[in-house]
Amino acid sequence: MPWITRGLRHGVVTTRWPARDDAYQGSWRGVVDAIPEDVPTAERGAIEALCPTSAISADDEGLRLDRGRCILCGYCVNLRPDLFAWSLGAATAVASRTTLVVPARPETNEAIDATRDELAARTKMLRRSVHVRHVDAGSDGSEEWEILALLNPVYDIHRLGIFFTASPRHADILLVTGVGGTGMLAPLARTLEAMPTPPVVVAAGTEAISGGLVHPTYATSGGIGGALQVDVWVPGSPPSPFSLLHGLLLAVGRLT
Repeated sequence: MPWITRGLRHGVVTTRWPARDDAYQGSWRGVVDAIPEDVPTAERGAIEALCPTSAISADDEGLRLDRGRCILCGYCVNLRPDLFAWSLGAATAVASRTTLVVPARPETNEAIDATRDELAARTKMLRRSVHVRHVDAGSDGSEEWEILALLNPVYDIHRLGIFFTASPRHADILLVTGVGGTGMLAPLARTLEAMPTPPVVVAAGTEAISGGLVHPTYATSGGIGGALQVDVWVPGSPPSPFSLLHGLLLAVGRLT
């Protein structure tokens, strides 16, 4: 029985995060940071053109990067390391869409705090046993591989009392991946209607947040934000298992 000897040889491989720090989680190459800097007018067009999904903007207010549109291709970091850099760590999920635009604008902090407080009040009863209904609304399949990894011995999401369910009637969280294809908007609405109230919606991946590379098209809606009230946004293309785990824990009020 080789699995017994393999287990004895490697010991416990399951992460202790978030109860304890995890070196792997903290050293993970996360999302892209924009270095605050005034960009000369003559360079703005060329800098914005670095991004295939138009996630970069440069104007009189400075340089901005929308992580909700970023597909982590790394072109901007490779070509302009003076303006863009990779961040470390997988704690990337946020409770407000505007927070994905960096550097953050100071005037949005009050609204962001209010959003977090409202989500915490709605989910204060979701602590020890949480069920998740996942719906693919037009994904390329990469997010699904990362979600599946949550069930393996390394992440073992069940240890946190979080389980996946096939029935929306048993679900506390609706986890959506994909571009929000027009043909999936009605099924998404029916799924949400069947869930107990108040439901919590998590948009996982750049496609679910903004449509990614395939937006705009006749068959996509540019993400699910226009069709559903999203509570937690998890950027990445795809987001790592640690990022997904961070988003789910944020959704149920176990992280801030």
